[in-house]
Amino acid sequence: MNTEPDLLIGSQWRHAADGGTRQIVNPANGTVIATVDEATHDDALAAVAAARATFDAGEWPATPVSERAALLDRIADLLLRDKEPLAELETADTGKTLAESRIDIDDVVSVFRYYARLVATQSDRLVDVGDAGVISRVVHEPIGVCVLIAPWNYPLLQISWKIAPALAAGCTMVAKPSEVTPLSTIAFVRLAQEAGVPAGVLNLVQGSGAAVGAALTDNPDVDFISFTGGLSTGQHIARTAADHVSKVALELGGKNPHIVFADADWESSIDQVLTGVFLHSGQVCSAGTRLIVEESIADDFVAALAERAATIRMGDGTDPASETGPLVSKQHLEKVESYVALGIAEGAKLIVGGARPSDPALADGYFYLPTIFDRCDRSMRIVSEETFGPILTVERFTDEAEAIMLGNDTQYGLAAGVRTSDPARGERVVRALRHGTVWLNDFGYYTAAAEWGGFGKSGNGRELGPSGLAEYQELKHIWQNTAPKPAGWFGARNDG
Repeated sequence: MNTEPDLLIGSQWRHAADGGTRQIVNPANGTVIATVDEATHDDALAAVAAARATFDAGEWPATPVSERAALLDRIADLLLRDKEPLAELETADTGKTLAESRIDIDDVVSVFRYYARLVATQSDRLVDVGDAGVISRVVHEPIGVCVLIAPWNYPLLQISWKIAPALAAGCTMVAKPSEVTPLSTIAFVRLAQEAGVPAGVLNLVQGSGAAVGAALTDNPDVDFISFTGGLSTGQHIARTAADHVSKVALELGGKNPHIVFADADWESSIDQVLTGVFLHSGQVCSAGTRLIVEESIADDFVAALAERAATIRMGDGTDPASETGPLVSKQHLEKVESYVALGIAEGAKLIVGGARPSDPALADGYFYLPTIFDRCDRSMRIVSEETFGPILTVERFTDEAEAIMLGNDTQYGLAAGVRTSDPARGERVVRALRHGTVWLNDFGYYTAAAEWGGFGKSGNGRELGPSGLAEYQELKHIWQNTAPKPAGWFGARNDG
């Protein structure tokens, strides 16, 4: 029985209107770790209405920037205070290692600190119109009511990328975590209340897209929707929001190339290709799931990868010996298995993995072995579709032009990696790749101060950096005449 309400609507924590609940499962062992409220369509409508009323009342949007920045810093302080229990909650919910979860909390803190500093130093822009009697200013104002929808793989991290700039800008919002991994977001919203977020500014609902999606995204009271998730859902949101001319920012995943030239540093390349694809069991939107390697080193490189991949230690994320954890759910495990079967049917050469682990200690969890397919090509669905699991496909190239062509041969464009010891070549290739983030002789890192987002069907708009704040702001031009006088356009004329 769920006793503590998990939906925050206006000033009240509530149970779902119909009493519905959902069990949350630890993917490492299949046990139920929590029961949470499952919001209804009406609950979601009420949350949007609360955000609308709070924004229109005007007190929060008019709150001085210094006070909003101070609030973000208080949230960051409380996140540091609660770092360990939040990390433990994230690991229990997602299955990732505790070391990863601790890094996630540190990154969340950095996001709130960054936007506190950025908004505090943001200034109006003065425009010289050539008239000393006119003051022309471009000012920043909050966009309004925001719907913030986060994925299940990085629950607290990705919702923070949305909540922090929304609060900094003076918006009100409805946050919806994935129904699969809502626990850290629920805990965060309680923490934000403790920090002093006013009632109605931050509302929370969790539930399936089928139950609450339309209420949140097909709603004339919503000014902006930020969604991170799958391509088909993002396309549906964009079509629906267009009817209301609601602004939309979408991050829709990727199928990310990791290009390795023959002159690349061997040890770091092996290490980072493995990390880039098998961290969090491949459940990362920017995972380097496509290895594109120069033909002259391909056989030896793939053999070395396979040898290392076979030794990756899988286990419960709370075990310090675990290097990677399970997949997030039974349904997702079955999806990954179907892609492996498809790869075999398509003619790819299975080098390592391709099965659940045989260790009896892992039998109750949703574990899947790190898997490598060689001799792949772009006609294969395992190369073109986002598998979102521990699957690495290997393609080969013979020259720089072919490497660039293969790296860009995707409907997505979120992230890419390039490895070479030739600085000139590295610069040419990273500039030629059509991806939102490109790492040169590194992989996977980001900073709150630099924009994140994709080209192509990886979405539109940007999170993080100054552009991440701009998504939540409208620009207003104010023209002020300090010495008004009649224009005389329609004044009396003497035609004689």
